[in-house]
Amino acid sequence: MRVPFDSAAYEQRVRTGPCFVCATLRKDPDHRHHMVYEDETCAAFLNRYPPLLGYTLVVPRAHVVDVTGDRTLFRHVTDVVHDVAEALKETLPTERIYLMSLGSHQGNAHVHWHVAPLPPGVPYPEQQFAAVMSSRGILPVTDAEQADLAARLRQRLA
Repeated sequence: MRVPFDSAAYEQRVRTGPCFVCATLRKDPDHRHHMVYEDETCAAFLNRYPPLLGYTLVVPRAHVVDVTGDRTLFRHVTDVVHDVAEALKETLPTERIYLMSLGSHQGNAHVHWHVAPLPPGVPYPEQQFAAVMSSRGILPVTDAEQADLAARLRQRLA
């Protein structure tokens, strides 16, 4: 079951508001996400509007807008992407892990990788891009459920 997601309001926020990644990392209460991993270079947190349970974003701490610009940073962040994907597979029933780096200079410019676990049994027409599109609705996951999942992922990543 999914609930509607206001894509127009979201687009307005990401195109005119503060960088949501930077705001999350500085612990702005309006941009609160459940952290699953942190080190001096990057962090990972659960998507606040998940179209899939466990959908996680992995981000560099620095406000970087070129996904491949710094080879050392790229390699470290993709190592964390790998570890988060493995933790998700160990924590949730997962048929496939989708990995993407989305965003643009017009909105969500801060580089971030999407790590999205597809659960088993999703009909083929609802997989791939359809599965990760919040415009099709998001899961009605409670804050307590997100907190519990984040704690289980942190334990796997420790």
